[in-house]
Amino acid sequence: MIVKILNKSAAFKGVSYNTSKVEKDKGELMKVQNFGAIQGLDYLRPQDYINYLEAQSARSTRTKFPQFHAVISAEGRSHSKEQLSHIGEQWLTGMGYGDQPYLLIFHKDTKNNHIHMVTTRVGKDGRKIPDAFEKIKSYQVLNRILGVDENRAAKAQVEKALTYSFSTRAQFMMISEAQGYAVTLSATDYKISKFGKELAQIPIKKVDERIADHQKNKERISQLRAIIEKYRLKVNPAIYSITRDLPGGRTKTVSGYSSKLAEMLKAKFGVQILFHAKDDKPPYGYTILDHVGKAVFKGSEVMSLKEFIDPLQPRIKQEASPEFSEIMKEISQDNLAFYEEALNEYSSEGRNPDEFHALNAEPSADQYDTGISVGLPELQIDISDDIDDEAIPGRNRRKKRKSITNNR
Repeated sequence: MIVKILNKSAAFKGVSYNTSKVEKDKGELMKVQNFGAIQGLDYLRPQDYINYLEAQSARSTRTKFPQFHAVISAEGRSHSKEQLSHIGEQWLTGMGYGDQPYLLIFHKDTKNNHIHMVTTRVGKDGRKIPDAFEKIKSYQVLNRILGVDENRAAKAQVEKALTYSFSTRAQFMMISEAQGYAVTLSATDYKISKFGKELAQIPIKKVDERIADHQKNKERISQLRAIIEKYRLKVNPAIYSITRDLPGGRTKTVSGYSSKLAEMLKAKFGVQILFHAKDDKPPYGYTILDHVGKAVFKGSEVMSLKEFIDPLQPRIKQEASPEFSEIMKEISQDNLAFYEEALNEYSSEGRNPDEFHALNAEPSADQYDTGISVGLPELQIDISDDIDDEAIPGRNRRKKRKSITNNR
């Protein structure tokens, strides 16, 4: 389940946005709470809710962006509108908005059921509801409601990371960082943190033992190169920048890079591409997280960055490698095994196998060109920011003028 606090706003556009969904039968108004006497009226217009929220917000002249608009989204249809509404009420209370006037609007117009919550950041006493570290707090509250054991989840992630093959400490750190964890290195341990607190530790010795056992998998490297070569004929490999809002929502900054090819590799093959860049400059390298093969590769081991991202670079010809045909045959066989393994995992989580087959249908080149999401169900992974697998982990990166990975 995902919670997202939307950008701050001076006006209560979230009310009209959500009520328009209700009018179009794409949503349902689940609850109107703490709006005083107007709740007794038979026919309320969206503007009536807005006027009430604006009146309460006017009690604070210092709060420039009074609207608080958040979304809680479930996976598929796993949670009903009633369940999401109940979670939304508890979440608002945990965030300090339980006594505020708020609207709960259920949306059913996407593949994932979700609920919107709109209220004001200004309390009835004219004081602003505390919002320090609210993004971290939002998940802490949601996890508490859902009964998620954050420590157990972190320890499970560490154990999973140790099953991967990696050749450097930084590569080990990337595996957990790609799952949203912050990893720092102390004198004796790796500290695994998320939601603003330390959740797990792992001895350095244990990681170094895995590094000592590392052996380069040349066969898998050849397979990955062949996969990339095949699909860059269909999917644009040119990179684009990913931006994010700065505080206040006024400007944006580059937070990373991706490409249509990288998106496809992640969705279809479980192969995640992490581009490494400094500041807002173009990437200087990349790393491959092979989640299916459980291995981490330096990008240049598979293909140079220039060749990977440049659609005009000459593509490998079959006659250039005698093993190319055999590799492509092996890929087809391996993909069948990978597919069956992913299907079993998908089904074990109680999800519909028919939906899995539909999601895994072979896409057309046009679908990729138009940016339609296709392929295997998306792994719960975020594109990691600037990470150099040759860099020194943790706080020492500053000393080497290396970028810091723990910036979530």
